[in-house]
Amino acid sequence: MKLFEIDQKIASCVKLDENRMVDTETGEIIDSEALAALEMERDQKIENIACWYKNLLSDAEQLKKQKEIFAEREKAAKNKAESLKSFLTEYLQGKKFETTKVKLSYRKSEAVEFDKERLKDVPIDFLKYKEPELDKTAVKKAIKSGQEVAGCTLVERLSLQIK
Repeated sequence: MKLFEIDQKIASCVKLDENRMVDTETGEIIDSEALAALEMERDQKIENIACWYKNLLSDAEQLKKQKEIFAEREKAAKNKAESLKSFLTEYLQGKKFETTKVKLSYRKSEAVEFDKERLKDVPIDFLKYKEPELDKTAVKKAIKSGQEVAGCTLVERLSLQIK
């Protein structure tokens, strides 16, 4: 679905190769030189590029929704499969089963189980700790209030807003 009609001159500034429409590894799709060299009125060029940007964001949002729908379907299918596997495990009670279409057998495995309530009793040699993470919000607030935070600086940037 397209929200806006984009001038064909602008739309033709997409780099193509013989195999792909978009270089998915680098994300480079725009031929900036061709775009800058277009002979058209400045305001029209800016408007068309901004509208194209809005179209692409709309496409990305729709793709994200589809991805979420597929993820839900994937999760449901996996859960259903696990439920069937659990049923078969209980039903067969460790006995093998084989036909021309399927073969069910068991393999021994080992797993460590522990009581989370007693984690404090486990020797320190057997515990893992996460690396510390920087709380950027707290650091920003501290710097703005005049406090110095070692290794951190507040950088002001320009961020283009397209609406």
